[in-house]
Amino acid sequence: MTDRALVVVRPGALTTVQDLGRPGYAHLGVPRSGALDPGAAALVNRLTGNPPDAAVLETTVDGCALRARSTVTVAVGGAPCPVTVGGRPAPWGAPVMVPAGALLEVGAAVAGVRCYVAVRGGIAVEPVLGSRATDLLSGLGPAPLAEGTVLPLGRPAGPPARVDGAPQPGPPAELVLRVTPGPRADWFTARALRDLATRAYRVSPASNRIGLRTEGPALERARDAELPSEGMVLGAVQVPPDGRPVVFLADHPTTGGYPVIAVVRPTDLAAAAQAVPGTPVRFVPVRRW
Repeated sequence: MTDRALVVVRPGALTTVQDLGRPGYAHLGVPRSGALDPGAAALVNRLTGNPPDAAVLETTVDGCALRARSTVTVAVGGAPCPVTVGGRPAPWGAPVMVPAGALLEVGAAVAGVRCYVAVRGGIAVEPVLGSRATDLLSGLGPAPLAEGTVLPLGRPAGPPARVDGAPQPGPPAELVLRVTPGPRADWFTARALRDLATRAYRVSPASNRIGLRTEGPALERARDAELPSEGMVLGAVQVPPDGRPVVFLADHPTTGGYPVIAVVRPTDLAAAAQAVPGTPVRFVPVRRW
């Protein structure tokens, strides 16, 4: 039994181990996975002195609680949330020392969806295909956290950052997604293309790590033929039979049989990770259809 570990006391609605993911295996049917808000994950790693590829925890909506077996340094970022150590308030977005035996409580997000917890040394679960990321679609990587899960920690690579806190972007009040035409834009009517670019959509509660689902006007297809499965990329805007766009996120399937009307710029996807249900969504074309 290692002393450098965290024990899960409360796993929350969905807490997973994430890192930079496992790109380069789409030809084997393996999604990229990795942190949905990579900027937030990178920042908490920097705050604890970890390298960029160190594994962190990604919580969903209601946080988690962890007990330290030894004294560790942690940082919590991403969606703003209350943080306590041993029942006492602790800073969010800054390095925090958690004494051996103390309980780190990451509370529910007060804005946004996903919080990130980095521990100095990183979460040292066994890597799969070069990554420690949990992939909900393929089942690769460690299972989502459960009560009693023991998370081993790696050796510290450097000292924690010497800062009182670090600025982080707030969750979007409106999610603006810049898009370029997809490979199947011609499967949709001119009205559908116009609706995507001008009509109002909202983030659906059915969204998850696989895709951000939307509520709003159905997009009319110009072709009703069946489309053979073809490769899918991060940010693809796929339109299923109900006509409501779905934006593929980190755990998306590598192939799909519904037409892709557009593709979101990768730099806009981090905001999608923090958009709560009901957030207005605008698709903004950056190239002519």
